[in-house]
Amino acid sequence: MTGYIELGLLDLAVAATLLLVNAVLSIVLDLRLERQLAIAAIRMVVQLSLVGLVLKLLFAVLSPWLTALAALVMAIFAGWEVAARQSHRFTGWWGYGLGGTTMTLAGLLVTTLGLTVMLRPEPWYDPRYAIPLFGMILGNAMTGVSLGLHTLTSTTTRDRPAVEAQLLLGATRWQAMAGVTREALYSGLMPTINAMAATGVVALPGMMTGQILAGVDPTQAVRYQLLVMFLIAGATGAGVLLAVYGGVHRLTDERHRLRLDRLRTAV
Repeated sequence: MTGYIELGLLDLAVAATLLLVNAVLSIVLDLRLERQLAIAAIRMVVQLSLVGLVLKLLFAVLSPWLTALAALVMAIFAGWEVAARQSHRFTGWWGYGLGGTTMTLAGLLVTTLGLTVMLRPEPWYDPRYAIPLFGMILGNAMTGVSLGLHTLTSTTTRDRPAVEAQLLLGATRWQAMAGVTREALYSGLMPTINAMAATGVVALPGMMTGQILAGVDPTQAVRYQLLVMFLIAGATGAGVLLAVYGGVHRLTDERHRLRLDRLRTAV
């Protein structure tokens, strides 16, 4: 007997009927979300099914190169999502590279720290630990970085007269952009802060719930969840900081001028 309750396709089908209820409500209330809901659900099913097959292969092979390849694919898609969520994107390579690079760098460093210092699996790159941990850290860092960059670019565009006035009065680019920078950092870090504040009392996190359902002792499940939340906070903080300050550097130049020509409005 396994330590968890196995689910069948019929169980999933019953749960999926709740989406039909949402679709009916969308039609009745004229929300026009039924198509997006259907596409999102189909995409989720296909993606998770493929991920399940890939993880089964990775767990059986135990190759550092395949684990690294899986992490790279995850990072590429996450970088694309960051770029797609911007209403004002940087032109050229920066449009994709800034968010993708900073988020991936922070995620890799923190994941490696967690695997080699705290969890210490044998081997340390064991995909059973490395891929889920990296996925959780990367997903949260992606949210923080995308929000930080979105706030930075949109607020700079909105407050252009105020920023340029400070520059004309002799302020450096960092001084003139200080208010915008703080707002962007606040926006990027707030989801993680809210998640930590609500964890335990308002909601039980998915990882902790999954471990408990799988038969893990609740005390150990709590410790794992705390570890993951600390790692997520560290990666998100580092990623947002690097992305926002990199964005400020890109939006200005060494002559302390505002360079909104390096932005383009997303279609």
